[in-house]
Amino acid sequence: MTPQSPASPRNANGKTRCVGVEIEFAGLPPRETAELVQSLFGGDIKVLSAHRLKVVETRWGEFGIELDTQYAHPDAERFSADAHPDSEWQRMRHDFHTRTRELIGDVVTGLVPTEIVCPPVPWDELGELDALFEALRQRGAKGTDASLLYGFGLHLNPEATSLETRDILDCLRAYLLTARWLREQIHVDITREVLPHANPFTRAYALKVLDPDYQPELRTLIDDYLEYNPTRNRELDLLPLFAFLDPTHPHELLSDQLVKPRPTYHYRLPNAQLSDPQWGASLEWNRWLEVEALAAAPDTLGERSAQYLARHRPGWPRRIWNILQNRWRR
Repeated sequence: MTPQSPASPRNANGKTRCVGVEIEFAGLPPRETAELVQSLFGGDIKVLSAHRLKVVETRWGEFGIELDTQYAHPDAERFSADAHPDSEWQRMRHDFHTRTRELIGDVVTGLVPTEIVCPPVPWDELGELDALFEALRQRGAKGTDASLLYGFGLHLNPEATSLETRDILDCLRAYLLTARWLREQIHVDITREVLPHANPFTRAYALKVLDPDYQPELRTLIDDYLEYNPTRNRELDLLPLFAFLDPTHPHELLSDQLVKPRPTYHYRLPNAQLSDPQWGASLEWNRWLEVEALAAAPDTLGERSAQYLARHRPGWPRRIWNILQNRWRR
């Protein structure tokens, strides 16, 4: 499938916008996956541990490949990769820890997914990245619908068109208005609906953000997001973007080691639909563009926001009751 052009194909620096792609699947362990990536895109394989590898110096940069559980990997904080234990006892502890984590990885292979974290790819080259998805299918990789136990997903990290607060707010508003359509198009797997990894935003938060009087500064936008969404598990996760924009923010979620600061939206909704030969990163990118198209159309965005508020905002008696309840709780 050909990736469609976004409303804003270039970033603020005039360069082609990039998209990060993450894919989870079963049926192919990390070592074989790394060899597959290398065969497609070149580069060199770097083994970090038994179940965590990198393919470096590919045409786009570095691919990360690993079992998606921290328990399968040596603890980097306890034993750094370049540590030189200065006693026999320390060496024994280091070796025991490493071997134990390797055995855990051996046991859970097939139960937890292998994950590929792709380097940023220019949006107009996503069609070439789709060769990876076809190769995974050919090698027997299994996606979300292969088992009720497979709550696997594909994540897109589209580079933000702008880092201005107003533009981020417009994109968030557009997503809130488009989320239901996206779920219908994707047919989000029941396992992923039950698991918490891509939860929808609450109606209360949507009502707050879609109100035309809501015009926050960046810190307020971040604070409100964290108040209503104290989790990484939102279908559109803004924590990486906010951690990038406000690195001194004191909230613990923004300094979580699993939150990687970057100037992108972290879109977590799509299934890993490897059983479908027409499915790939380009298809999900083209769906995502519905969000960007709405964000770039202020009149339509305003009209649809007003329609949402008219349907879902409580009437005056209920609103007065809510205000009184909130005051009594203080």
